[in-house]
Amino acid sequence: MITPYDVPITKFIDKLAKYLKENVEEVQPTSWAIFAKTGMHVEKQPQDPDWWYTRSASMLRKVYVHGPIGLENLRGQYGGRKDNGVKPEHAVKASGNIIRKVLQQLESAGLVQIVASKGRSMSPKGRKLVKEVAEDLYKDLVKVNPALKKYQGE
Repeated sequence: MITPYDVPITKFIDKLAKYLKENVEEVQPTSWAIFAKTGMHVEKQPQDPDWWYTRSASMLRKVYVHGPIGLENLRGQYGGRKDNGVKPEHAVKASGNIIRKVLQQLESAGLVQIVASKGRSMSPKGRKLVKEVAEDLYKDLVKVNPALKKYQGE
């Protein structure tokens, strides 16, 4: 069985983001998403028009891999280094509102569920979706490079 651990992360996130954009109506950018920065550590808003779906796919993968995981932990993982000019740089967390809205959308789609006092974890529907996307990506990668099939024990 192929899982998200077995495929390249960037290709998996791109494929999952495309799936979320085309098939999951609950995951939609908010009206203010075109103006929002993703945290205090960035200077401008994202240049990719589909960044909301990419962030949603990335968060869905993080919940799968690290779950149950809470909002503050995700803020720290998506944060970065703030440039303070001539003063030393310091780590800052990412925007909590973006992460909260994405988690709420994934929850309303039935892909993520709340675990009391621990954060969010994958629902069975979300776990199935993530594994299906990973398997599709693996099949595409094997078509391009048949040598990969040996390494998965098939």
